[in-house]
Amino acid sequence: MERKIVKTGDGSTTIQITDWNEQYHSMHGAVQEAKHVFLKMGFDFWKELHPEARLLHILEIGFGTGLNALLTLIHAEKIQQNIHYEGVEAYPVLAEEIAQLNYLEAAQAETYASVFEKMHQTSWEQTETITETFQLKKRKQRFETITDVDQHDLIYFDAFGARVQPELWGASIFEKMYTALKTGGVLVTYAAKGSVRRAMQAVGFTVERLPGPPGKREMLRAVKG
Repeated sequence: MERKIVKTGDGSTTIQITDWNEQYHSMHGAVQEAKHVFLKMGFDFWKELHPEARLLHILEIGFGTGLNALLTLIHAEKIQQNIHYEGVEAYPVLAEEIAQLNYLEAAQAETYASVFEKMHQTSWEQTETITETFQLKKRKQRFETITDVDQHDLIYFDAFGARVQPELWGASIFEKMYTALKTGGVLVTYAAKGSVRRAMQAVGFTVERLPGPPGKREMLRAVKG
């Protein structure tokens, strides 16, 4: 399928799959979407619930370009939060595509250029130390094959949209997410469809609708009871 680099509403770039008319991030703004959905509504919410926790385990469903991982690392450094981050990706983004993305500039994070490069150069299936407070394990894996049990505190669910990959937004996938989380764990996603919310509730999540990022009215956050 044809892929191209496109600019989003906040000036940051993303990858567009033209055959699907689908992007890796919101066309209203890649960086601002990631900060709102995953950092503010996910990371910060979890931290409020667990202010004394020294280690936060994050599972990302759709590692993609590495934007969420980079912004999480930067955010965590500010509060000295130790992170173990696992990013699942079935189809890794090519190095030449990563080189064309302007996240460092758009996020005013040019000093993290070597860190971002290291994230993409580390081996798959191995836990690698990126900084003193951030460990990364990239997993080349289809989402439906995940078998993690009670391992993660927070899930960033950032799969392609239900319009193009509806199989990733049903109860069978969210049951795997529920199982992967520790009790009290949190899942956040940019999606807000009623069918997605009902699939989450069907497997046991307590789900709430939240204000979405700029350009999107709502998003979902789910907690494992």
